[in-house]
Amino acid sequence: MQTIDTPSATAASQPLQIGHKQFQSRLMTGTGKYDDFETMRHSIAASGCEIVTVAVRRVQTNAPGHQGLAEAVDWTKVWMLPNTAGCQTAEEAIRVARLGREMAKLLGQEDNNFIKLEVIPDSKYLLPDPIGTLEAAEQLVQEGFAVLPYINADPLLAKRLEEVGCATVMPLGSPIGSGQGLKNAANIQIIIETATVPVVVDAGIGSPSEAAQAMEMGADAVLINTAIAKAHDPVTMATAMGMATHAGRLAYQSGRIPIKAYASASSPLTDRISS
Repeated sequence: MQTIDTPSATAASQPLQIGHKQFQSRLMTGTGKYDDFETMRHSIAASGCEIVTVAVRRVQTNAPGHQGLAEAVDWTKVWMLPNTAGCQTAEEAIRVARLGREMAKLLGQEDNNFIKLEVIPDSKYLLPDPIGTLEAAEQLVQEGFAVLPYINADPLLAKRLEEVGCATVMPLGSPIGSGQGLKNAANIQIIIETATVPVVVDAGIGSPSEAAQAMEMGADAVLINTAIAKAHDPVTMATAMGMATHAGRLAYQSGRIPIKAYASASSPLTDRISS
C-alpha cells in the first residue's frame, strides 16, 4: 500500500517524547489478564505499541499468572514500563519503584528509569490516592525516575505533579477495567489544555471508538489493557486499538469542523442550472 505523505499524516507521525525516550506509537498496553503468554505476545505485536507496562510487585512475588512474565516479552523490541500496582501507600510505591528499575536493568534496559506510579488504597473502585501519589512522585523524581503517575482526572493535581517534575500525567477515563469509557472527559480536556507534559489517558477505555475519542481530544497517548486482554479475540482487538489510536491522532492534528446548530450545504448555491 502506498503511503500518502500529507501534512496531517506528517504531524501525526511526530514522535512521542517521554523523558529521554522517543516513541512512534501512541498506544501503550499491559500484560495483565491475558489467558496465556502466547496470546499476550501476539496481542502486543498486533497493537504496534512500543511501551508495555508490568506490575513489579506481582512479578516479584510470582503471583498467579505472573510467573515468568518478565521473561515472556522480548524487551529488545518494546520498552518496559514497570508499575507499582498493588501499592497502597507512598512508601510502598517508592520501594517497589526501586525494584522495578532494577528489574528493567536485569532484563537488558540499562537506561530505563521509567515508573508508572500507582498508589491505590481503595480495593473496590481502585481509585488512586492523590496525596500519596504526589508524595511518592516528589521522592521518585528526586531519585532520577521518569515518573508517569496514574491519577483521577483532577486538573489541579495534574498541574502539581507536572510542577514536581513528572514526565507525564495519566488521568483515568473511568475506573480500571470497567470499560465505561471517558466518563471524565470534561476534566481530561482541561488537563490536556493546561499540561506541558504528555497526557496519557489510562483506564476505562473499552472500545476502539473510545481510544479514538481520547486521541481526538488531544491526548498524547492512551494505555489500554483489559479491553484488549479480555476481548473475545484479543489479537484482533489489539490491532483495532492500534488503528484507532493512530486515526484519533490524525483527526486531532487535521482539525475537525465546528459543530453548528443548522445545516450547511456541501454543494455551492451559485451558478446553478435554472429551469
